[in-house]
Amino acid sequence: MMKSALIFVLTMTAGTVSAAANCPKYEKNEWMSQTEARSKIEAQGYKVDKFKIDGNCYEIYGTNKEGKRAEVYFDAKTLDIVKAEIKK
Repeated sequence: MMKSALIFVLTMTAGTVSAAANCPKYEKNEWMSQTEARSKIEAQGYKVDKFKIDGNCYEIYGTNKEGKRAEVYFDAKTLDIVKAEIKK
């Protein structure tokens, strides 16, 4: 399921590589903690080199489980992938 969601996101964002991610806005107290979010993202197979907040998103730079360079934006409450840029 997660893999098909990622493929969908990559397909939908292919033409908008330079556009900002559009994460839903939540009150900060509804956000998953950064520690928990990073742990769950790493459990999905990402190696996180940089973890930051970008607008209403959590953003990571690192590699995916296939070892490809990845820049991924996650919903700060649900950790759904909002936008992903995977280098070939």
